[in-house]
Amino acid sequence: MATQERNTTPYPNIPAFLESDDREFRDTGVPSTVAIAGHPIHPILVQFPISFLVGALLTDAAFWYIGDTFWARASFWLIVGGLVGGIAAALTGLLDFLRIGRVRKRTAGWAHLILNVSALVLTIINLVLRWNNPVTAILPWGLVLSVVVSGLLGVSGWYGGELVYRHKVAVIGNGNPDQP
Repeated sequence: MATQERNTTPYPNIPAFLESDDREFRDTGVPSTVAIAGHPIHPILVQFPISFLVGALLTDAAFWYIGDTFWARASFWLIVGGLVGGIAAALTGLLDFLRIGRVRKRTAGWAHLILNVSALVLTIINLVLRWNNPVTAILPWGLVLSVVVSGLLGVSGWYGGELVYRHKVAVIGNGNPDQP
């Protein structure tokens, strides 16, 4: 099979899911607007809510399988930690969303925002359901919400990766924040 010269990025362009722009491929990228010594804060903060909320899914499943109330209490506190960490990550991500025009011009930016807001709203609902009794709320709705939130975070994380690796947002560079 012969290789053809093309005037696009080496990545596929699948509209509505992936958007490729040759100018972004060749651009140096734009730094995050929320950074310490040039290092973006949002990628540091997202590790905690993702770990806590996926951990809550695992502890929900352990409670379902084993029935020990320890796992129900563990889920409750993981959801609390995931919500607190998620709010901190959301604030830093929202600042970049509002300040970097390139993010708002891409489907990946909007998908990342909408999926994360959805995950936070469902996390609040999951926490409210468990507030008075973490044990009785797990089956079935607590577990269902944990599965949905974990799925949303997985897809949202993929879109976040698109912003960094395909659209070169929150990287060290001196590109135009509004245009590639």
